[in-house]
Amino acid sequence: MTLKIDCQLRDLDFTEVGTHAQKMEEMGFDAAWTFEAGQDAFTPLTLAAAATKNIHLGTNIAVAFGRSPFAMAQQAWDIQKLSRGRMHLGLGTQVRAHIERRFSMPFDHPARRISDYVRCMKAIFDNFQNGTKPDYKGEFYQFTLNNPLFSPGAIDHPDIPVYLAGVNPRMCRAAGEVADGFHAHPIHNMSYLKEVVLPAIDEGAKTRGKSVKDLHVQTMVLIAAGETQAEIDKAVEDVRMQISFYGSTPNYRGVLEHMGYGDLGKELSQMMRSGQMAEMPKKIPDAIVEQVAVIGKLSEVGPKVRERYEGVLDRVAYYYPIPKDAEIGNWKAFTDAVKHTA
Repeated sequence: MTLKIDCQLRDLDFTEVGTHAQKMEEMGFDAAWTFEAGQDAFTPLTLAAAATKNIHLGTNIAVAFGRSPFAMAQQAWDIQKLSRGRMHLGLGTQVRAHIERRFSMPFDHPARRISDYVRCMKAIFDNFQNGTKPDYKGEFYQFTLNNPLFSPGAIDHPDIPVYLAGVNPRMCRAAGEVADGFHAHPIHNMSYLKEVVLPAIDEGAKTRGKSVKDLHVQTMVLIAAGETQAEIDKAVEDVRMQISFYGSTPNYRGVLEHMGYGDLGKELSQMMRSGQMAEMPKKIPDAIVEQVAVIGKLSEVGPKVRERYEGVLDRVAYYYPIPKDAEIGNWKAFTDAVKHTA
């Protein structure tokens, strides 16, 4: 299967989203993903869906525990209808501090809770499409009441692929148990994907008679690209900063340990607590950057991405935003190279 290449739809004024999404479509990207930070993840997708015809659209990620399963299902259903079947719903748990202190929502047993969340949401989708009786009673969530006034009704493309995002084996296993796809974290090397992520997804998938091959596995790729060596060097330092930021979070220590840098995560966490963010990137050695990132000129990185990920994952995405003034031709050449259609 041809490796799909996606991009991020972010850091845009809402008045610019439609035009920029059209450019991404012309550039040959297979999908554009939003994520939940300063903006809601769904508003840009709504604008992009109305302005485009072919590019797929998704969240990577929307914070599941910040919304009820019914509220999430409604938002996804509306965009699926508007986009005529191009919606991908990527969900993440976030971490306890943000769920409890920013979203004012409960956080416990995240893998079990997100599994129950997805099952409940799929029961809601079934009710929307087929009018089935609301009769879901899970460990954390229930859906036992609805009526036609609150149902959006059937649509032409009711099958919305649901992805879970994660880093560690337990969340990978949860995706295998209940989801249609998985968003692997951009902080990884190929060994971690092959030896940790994919086997854990497969373990979970076997509980319902499936395998990892039945799920769509995607990741964002930290690509350090530029036209001059100075631009490439600057991009490498941006990647180094990004790795240090993620590495300071305890959830990502397993990846660093797998790479042979078990003590680095603890050191980065201490530096973050001490306010030494500017010093943190200096702790990331070139060996980690080279394992995590794809580095080179834009005309060179497409084949490198394909060689690294083809046959391992189903789709990858350019981690950083595509500049608003980017030349369509240069990026079309990049996407063609990744998909090997040049």
